[in-house]
Amino acid sequence: MEELLPILHKYWGYESFRPLQAEAMRAVVAGRDSVVVMPTGGGKSLCFQAPALHMPGIALVVSPLIALMKDQVDALRLAGAPAACVNSTQTASERREIAAAVKNGQLKLLYLSPEKLMTERTLEFLQSLDISLIAIDEAHCISDWGHDFRPEYRMLHALKEKFPNVGVHAYTATATEQVRLDIAKQLKLHDPELLVGSFDRPNLIYRVQRIHDQWAQVREILARHRDKSGIIYCIRRADVDSLTATMQQAGYSALPYHAGLSDQDRTKNQEAFLTDRAKIIVATVAFGMGIDKSDVRFVIHTGAPKGLEHYQQESGRAGRDGLESECTLLYSQRDFATWKHFQRELSGPALEVANRVLAGIERFCISLDCRRRAILDYFGEDYTAESCQACDVCLSELEMVSDPLILAQKILSCVIRLEQMYGAEYTALVLHGSSEERIVDKGHNKLSTYGLLKDQPKKQIRDWIEQLVGQGHLRKDGEYGVLQITPTGRKILRGELTPKLLKAAKQRKASAAAVASWTGVDRGLFEELRQWRKGVADEKCLPPFVIFSDATLRDLARWRPTAMENLAQISGLGEKKLIEYGAPLKKLIKRYCDDNRLDANVKAGDVVLESAAPPPTPQGGSMAKQQAWKLFEQNKTLEEVAGIINRATSTTQNYLCEFILAHGITDASVWMEPAIFEQIREAAQRLGTDKLSPIHNEFQGAITFDQIRIALACLRNEMPSAS
Repeated sequence: MEELLPILHKYWGYESFRPLQAEAMRAVVAGRDSVVVMPTGGGKSLCFQAPALHMPGIALVVSPLIALMKDQVDALRLAGAPAACVNSTQTASERREIAAAVKNGQLKLLYLSPEKLMTERTLEFLQSLDISLIAIDEAHCISDWGHDFRPEYRMLHALKEKFPNVGVHAYTATATEQVRLDIAKQLKLHDPELLVGSFDRPNLIYRVQRIHDQWAQVREILARHRDKSGIIYCIRRADVDSLTATMQQAGYSALPYHAGLSDQDRTKNQEAFLTDRAKIIVATVAFGMGIDKSDVRFVIHTGAPKGLEHYQQESGRAGRDGLESECTLLYSQRDFATWKHFQRELSGPALEVANRVLAGIERFCISLDCRRRAILDYFGEDYTAESCQACDVCLSELEMVSDPLILAQKILSCVIRLEQMYGAEYTALVLHGSSEERIVDKGHNKLSTYGLLKDQPKKQIRDWIEQLVGQGHLRKDGEYGVLQITPTGRKILRGELTPKLLKAAKQRKASAAAVASWTGVDRGLFEELRQWRKGVADEKCLPPFVIFSDATLRDLARWRPTAMENLAQISGLGEKKLIEYGAPLKKLIKRYCDDNRLDANVKAGDVVLESAAPPPTPQGGSMAKQQAWKLFEQNKTLEEVAGIINRATSTTQNYLCEFILAHGITDASVWMEPAIFEQIREAAQRLGTDKLSPIHNEFQGAITFDQIRIALACLRNEMPSAS
């Protein structure tokens, strides 16, 4: 291990091992087979890359995707490590050059696909070499129980026969105990070391929302991540194409990815995403396995995945650099019906497993418990912290309703009045007081529970019904999900049990990881470093994250090193990168510090740790404005605030618009009905204007200038910045 630490520093600029890396590397150096499960972004690749550079011979790395192989090899070469990959895009001449380099001992790592590796000719060639180790990435593909089934991976069991004295090491980010044992069995590993790290990703913030207006919900998330890389997952190809077209029309830099596209188009779109020419990829789950892009700041699921294992893998593509990133799951009950439809050809144990996995993700969606704890529980890991402070539940983004017992009794009473013969959507319509023809025809508009919750949005009523289902007070029966009251539901009706019912809060909070990762960082310098990195990456035809991760750039912007010895202390700056980029970095940082009268070479003790980022405050405003902003933070209406601060509505509205713009707010529902907001949005887009009068004239005065002004302020916050 002492010999491996200098290698970590020389090639990657790291001073120490991350959790479980030392144990995993020790197994590799000892030649003992291993199965290693580490979270995405936890440094799995280093577990075999560093030993490969230390041990005699050449390491074979089995990787599932050309893009992943290319990214890892590019990053290794950039760090000064001799590596190459063999794939179908290369010419015969290029492959001969690699073969010659392998024979001459000029390479330490060789990446191959399972299809290429397991050909008779390749195996015969490799058996003539001194093989140091065999690493199998994305090893969950091997397992019958894994969430991706790749037949070629099942052939890899022959490696122990072909290379009996070489250690075989399987690596994956997502595997339950059953999958881990199955990987070892399928690969025929000999007494393998089973190393399982934490599945926790502290830098990820998890949010779950039921879909009520998918495009509006997606836009709200995009507004929080302007000019940032993100992945949006859809269940169906048609959904990918539709959403991509909508996003492109709205000005977002987005491209599609799914199996219905040609290989050429998929490769082109993936390359555009990796090199930041496209900021967002909209994809089915066909996209992402092995994608090594480290600066994905958000992942959105526009439908529930088919299991928590899938969700952990897909959401885990965010924040591989360890910096704060957001994972939002938007779901509807139709999603679960869709997956059941896709699984209709299964039978026996396979169907039982699929249904159990699907039930698990459904419980996750409707649960009111910490999202992080639910994920870790699934993988058999205890989470003992009282609050993760990085999910919508723990950040108190969901508020308890004032009288949950009465509210639940109203809902359950309606289920009884409907004779427990209808689903959640219909029940919500009755409670809301809908005048739909089917409700009137059945006489349900005459029920005592009809319109009991007419003052609440229908989507909120539906959410409460789902919460009661999630807590076991209601259950859904049969193919159509007919609501049935459970024994605990009967207790609620008798007043013997009070459920938890939440409503969405308006204010979002920064996670603890977000606050910590920006502490002491000069954002202006960070942006200049990002632009510099992009220029270097374009010159080399490489993705920017291969040059430096965002985490390295934030450290540079935090410590502002202009001396070579200080640059050498930055994580991610190995010897070769220090030689190649040290001089331009020193020059850039020194110029920025001089221009902005900032101290360079900041010492660790000079960075003040803050408990939270302060919210925006009015600049140069009156006491009335300051009071108004505080009241708006409490979700007070325009009229309420005007009355409290004793100012005219027009003056208070000016305060409100300034507040909206300063806080980046895109949800105007506190100050107007969502339907009116959507009407204004549609008119503004159709008329191509953000002027008040044309929109006011369009509605012939039915919508007020005040409402238009507030809506336009929110819409400005939704506008994507230039890519």
